[in-house]
Amino acid sequence: MNPLQAFRSQLGKLRRLAQPYFLPIEDTSGWQFLLLIVALLAVVVGSTLLLLTVVVALSGALIPALQARFLPGVPQQVAAIWGSPVGLVLMVLFALGLGCFGALRSKLRQGRWLPWVLMGVITLLILVINGINVGISYIARNVDNALVAYQKDEFWQVVAIYAFCLVLALPIRALQSYLIPKLGLLWREWLSGRLLNRYLDNRAYYVLNPNDESAEEIDNPDQRISQDTASFTTTSLSVSVEIVSALLTFVSFILVLWSISTKLALWLLIYSVAGTAVIVFASRKLVALNYDQLRLEADFRYGLVHIRDNAESIAFYRGEQQEGREAERRLGGAIRNYNKLIVWEALISVIQRSYDYFSRFLPWLVIAPIYFAKGVDFGVFGQASIAFSQVLFSVSYIVNNIDRLAAFSASISRLESFQGKVDAIGQHDAAALQAAAVAEGPSNALLVSHVDLVPPQSGRRLIHDLSLEVAPHQRVLVVGPSGCGKTSFLRLVSGLWPAAAGVVQRPPQSELLFIPQKPYMILGSLREQLCYPLDPQRFSDQHLRSVLEEVRLSELVQRYPDFDIKQDWPRLLSLGEQQRLAFARLLLNSPRFVVLDEATSALDVGTEKHLYQLLVQREMAFVSVGHRPTLKAFHDTVLELDGQGGWKLQPAASYTFNAGA
Repeated sequence: MNPLQAFRSQLGKLRRLAQPYFLPIEDTSGWQFLLLIVALLAVVVGSTLLLLTVVVALSGALIPALQARFLPGVPQQVAAIWGSPVGLVLMVLFALGLGCFGALRSKLRQGRWLPWVLMGVITLLILVINGINVGISYIARNVDNALVAYQKDEFWQVVAIYAFCLVLALPIRALQSYLIPKLGLLWREWLSGRLLNRYLDNRAYYVLNPNDESAEEIDNPDQRISQDTASFTTTSLSVSVEIVSALLTFVSFILVLWSISTKLALWLLIYSVAGTAVIVFASRKLVALNYDQLRLEADFRYGLVHIRDNAESIAFYRGEQQEGREAERRLGGAIRNYNKLIVWEALISVIQRSYDYFSRFLPWLVIAPIYFAKGVDFGVFGQASIAFSQVLFSVSYIVNNIDRLAAFSASISRLESFQGKVDAIGQHDAAALQAAAVAEGPSNALLVSHVDLVPPQSGRRLIHDLSLEVAPHQRVLVVGPSGCGKTSFLRLVSGLWPAAAGVVQRPPQSELLFIPQKPYMILGSLREQLCYPLDPQRFSDQHLRSVLEEVRLSELVQRYPDFDIKQDWPRLLSLGEQQRLAFARLLLNSPRFVVLDEATSALDVGTEKHLYQLLVQREMAFVSVGHRPTLKAFHDTVLELDGQGGWKLQPAASYTFNAGA
């Protein structure tokens, strides 16, 4: 991909990420978004002219002496604008800008007016600050001339005007410094919430976290939702504001510079274009290195989180050395890539410094001969330096910020690829669910009809042409050798995996519950643990106590009488206690169908019998995976799998467990 194609690709990614917050992307084009941006600039410029006109009129009417002292020449400039075609053109553009927002008002709903208003205010502040900066350049010119001419009174008058400009600029800068991160915070809240919802919808979080992490191109989704969104929104706004400021600075000061020396203005443009071309060419490697650095840092952080989450298991195994080697391997990858990054950043820094140092000679080389020829006064010399530096700064934005832009480009790629992936998963799953709903329809039983089971991203067929019905009050025990596909079959009937062939009809989602061998413990209170995923306020404390007593966890109530207490439950509770808590959760949810994946493997036979009897008493239908012969007593049918696609169905009473089952 050539540089132009890469740039267009990045712009497309940026639009897909940025536009939805300001304007819905589904039913609008990119041109409409750009049109609104141009309309916003037109409205801001028109508003600035109107505001300046009102200020001049009021100050002239109320405090004419102060106007003459602190706004010298401003009333004349405003009158000149209104007296020329420029004023009419600006008002026409102002009206057209308002018309654009009015025409698209139906699409600027759901809080989308707020970011446009904030962006308008920020742009207005930038324009005012830029006007003050232009005025300061003339003030500096007058200060130099007053000093050279020994004009004491003139000098102090100009200094007073300069102080007035500073007092005026400080609150504007403060407001701008508040509004930019505030808008970034609102944008981050919206974008993170949007990505989080899409990540959780249609089980995208499950699809993006396969067992084989190397098979998935989307690494560390947690970092992309949290850190990358924060970086993207903050950097997007700062870059946008800086670009607008650079454009306004360029337009303002290039006119000043052109009025002083056309030759200096032309040399500046040539110098800046050449320097930008060199820096862009030299920095292409930075984008790839920054992208890799974000990934490697996230991998290292994930490794540390993995150690924290599995601290007890690592301690039992005395696996500190191996965990340390793995953490050091991940750290080493980040360090090696960062070594390359700092080499390239150092190279770019040398080019930037050289560019900056040599640029300081240009005004001297061009203006000095004119000054020595007495073609300009000394103040023009200083003003030219100020104008030159301002224009050079604006046209050298890429040169001065290439490292930030490279990191920004990397974050755009990571975030947009994540958004595109979760959107694709959502569209695929929505279409699959719609097709399944048409093909399967509602069911009051769990029906498997001529199904082939092939795990995702695998070519191994575990089950071939299986037909099975689990009617209400019916219980099926799934057995077979290790690795034959028992848990995979439960994923199929629970809806986590699709069937490679055939049809699976399931009861409504609220009537089917899956209990894994290692129960899921949420980050929450004991009440939330028990009621998950239902509303915790749905059950009284007495109800929760009685359920815990039913599953033989009465000692848990004694240890934690307050159900709202929050603890590190996976660490505090043994696996057996977690499995009993999962059965308490099951009783509170009261589904008609239950899928149990060795859900009592850590319990003694007596407790296991008691828990299964609770399910039988409540007339629940269930499908279980287990290895204990004692489980036969609670099931009607046994499904035996051989792992090669074969299967057998037989009554539980006549089934005999063997060593491989």
